[in-house]
Amino acid sequence: MIEPILQVKNLKRHFNVGRNEVLRAVDGVTFDVQKGETLGLVGESGCGKSTTGRTIIRLYNATEGKVLFKGQDVHALNKKATKAFTRQMQMIFQDPYASLDPRMLVEDIIGEGIDIHDLYSGKQRRERIVSLLETVGLNADHANRYPHEFSGGQRQRVGIARALAIEPEFIIADEPISSLDVSIRAQVVNLLKQLQKERRLTYLFIAHDLAMVKHISDYIGVMYLGVLVEKASSNRLYERPLHPYTEALLSAIPTPDPEIERTRERIILKGEIPSPIHPPSGCRFRTRCPKAMPECAVKEPEWKEKEPDHFVACHLY
Repeated sequence: MIEPILQVKNLKRHFNVGRNEVLRAVDGVTFDVQKGETLGLVGESGCGKSTTGRTIIRLYNATEGKVLFKGQDVHALNKKATKAFTRQMQMIFQDPYASLDPRMLVEDIIGEGIDIHDLYSGKQRRERIVSLLETVGLNADHANRYPHEFSGGQRQRVGIARALAIEPEFIIADEPISSLDVSIRAQVVNLLKQLQKERRLTYLFIAHDLAMVKHISDYIGVMYLGVLVEKASSNRLYERPLHPYTEALLSAIPTPDPEIERTRERIILKGEIPSPIHPPSGCRFRTRCPKAMPECAVKEPEWKEKEPDHFVACHLY
């Protein structure tokens, strides 16, 4: 059995939000990612997806648990090892309007990582940046422009070029298409797939567009209120979801066939997502779950492998 490139073990990230109150943004998440694969992480807004990604890459310190990248605990690295780690793992951020410094030229935005890691200089640096721009569908002239001169889709391509500049092995894509027009989303996702194939990249793809996640992911993890409730291969999850929350999410995906769309049953969840400061006892989904049992209120469901490579946390199993 080949060791996963990334192992996340009981990861927690809590925030102090006032007098004796703690926001449990990520509260015990466990999963693995194999080299060359894409794990899609889905769930409603505020469920902890982005915080998970940011804690993995060390933008946040872990409150508890471990993140092992190639067997090394990333939150226990010294200064020299941290620099080496940041070259191997990069991030594409959600908002292309906020993630690019408006005072920097595109050439310097992409070249910043190259300079930090002393990879290229002079003419080679310029050639590398032009090559990256062409890789993501832009041209050499774009290097001398500022971010405000680009559309959202073009800015996100600059963000992708910046992430690729130091030749990482693992990329965390934090909702990279959510702020883009629908017509541009498929282009960006197809570009990411093409780059993965050419460079054997590994992705953690965070999103709430379930149809797009299926298109790009080998495996999908479903989060709810800071915890994983299900994880399986992309095809298995869509064909045979086990958790009631996953069933509800999948029922919301529209189908192109108007006859099927008119007759299919949609699962409508009642109530609002509870506060991560005061999550429900037992199963966190029980307050909205149509299949909740008395046991769900008193005991937290165990994360278990119900079928080969199909994990779920639910008292129904």
